[in-house]
Amino acid sequence: MIIPELNKETVRMRDPEKVRKIIMALQKGGEQKLQVISDFDMTLSRFGYNGERCPTCYNIIDNSKIVSEDCRKKLKELFNIYYPLEIDPKRTTQEKYPLMIEWWSKAHTLLCEQKIQKEKLTQVVQESQAMLREGFQVFFDSLNRSEIPLFIFSAGIGDVLEEIIRQAGVFHPNIKVVSNYMDFDDNGILIGFKGELIHTYNKNNTVLRDTEYFQKIKDRTNILLLGDTLGDLTMADGVASLDNILRIGFLNDKVEEQTELFLQSYDIVLVQDETLDVANGILKYIMAKN
Repeated sequence: MIIPELNKETVRMRDPEKVRKIIMALQKGGEQKLQVISDFDMTLSRFGYNGERCPTCYNIIDNSKIVSEDCRKKLKELFNIYYPLEIDPKRTTQEKYPLMIEWWSKAHTLLCEQKIQKEKLTQVVQESQAMLREGFQVFFDSLNRSEIPLFIFSAGIGDVLEEIIRQAGVFHPNIKVVSNYMDFDDNGILIGFKGELIHTYNKNNTVLRDTEYFQKIKDRTNILLLGDTLGDLTMADGVASLDNILRIGFLNDKVEEQTELFLQSYDIVLVQDETLDVANGILKYIMAKN
């Protein structure tokens, strides 16, 4: 098995032999058996660029002219309170769960007060510093070409996420998104968010209103999963029958504190790697015709 990308300096593996076996099994199943399940913010999108943090879907709105200075200040305060709790390795997922609901709910309330206009979203994304990871074109295009479903499960804002992918020219028909979608009134003004709240730690069956999607692709029993938090590990819970799963974790922040935890949870850990090289290398290997 030759995948040069696995030799990158950013790659960490607790059990390289296990990884090798999973990749061999994925290749044996081929592209017809494969589906990709991925987080969006800081997984498909970049964490940083030129020493600066890149924005998440929420940050794009927070940093834009469509919210007031006062709202921006309040959202920043929420971030400073809750983000350290979200990535605190000493707290369990159960402890974090209600805190995330608090954070998201407060943020949504603030955004709804801003009377955000739907038609402004395109421009807001255009003017933002949002960037997909290096190698995104190969990633999205090759999955689409091989008709491999890409399921994006995001605790961000679906409308913003779709706009980022659309503006990058890679919103292909093989993509399915489950996220927090804005609810606009007849005049295109934000009045709320649709459906159940999705946050970092409930990305599983509890919010999967679309298990129909997984029913449709039930023969795709091999999964490549990409995430950047421990909450992303449950994203494949909607899959009815599962043969093989390879979990790739992007460790973007608080590297020293989180490395051990990530190595216990993900098969491959990518430390401060702003590319999709490893995923692309593995996909290329799987798709190679025997």
